[in-house]
Amino acid sequence: MNKIEHIGIAVKDLDKSNKLFASLFGEAHYKIEEVASEGVKTSFFKSGPNKIELLEATKTDSPIAKFIDKKGEGIHHIAFAVDNIEMEITRLKQEGFTVLNETPKKGADNKLVAFLHPKTTNGVLIELCQEIPSNFK
Repeated sequence: MNKIEHIGIAVKDLDKSNKLFASLFGEAHYKIEEVASEGVKTSFFKSGPNKIELLEATKTDSPIAKFIDKKGEGIHHIAFAVDNIEMEITRLKQEGFTVLNETPKKGADNKLVAFLHPKTTNGVLIELCQEIPSNFK
């Protein structure tokens, strides 16, 4: 794992949260994107070299909606940048981690993503992120 790619925060109201985080960081978000397959709308902020991803559910049965129902708004996941997501999935499985999706999927911000189950990471949902290669289908 190269670095923390971003921290994901589950929110109930993306517009309201965008205003709050714009006040916090002193500048507006740089991107809003919907990932229909995950039932989520995202907004990205930069703070120095760091990124924050706000996540609002677009479906009542989406993972973010379920998270907010169970735990309320707050930190949802920590994402780490990797060079080769498939190799990292294999390595982490060999180390005993439970991978939630063994085949990487397209996520927000031009990334391939995979998640590790929080039961094997001290209660923290971990996301692996790799830039989508130009030859990705």
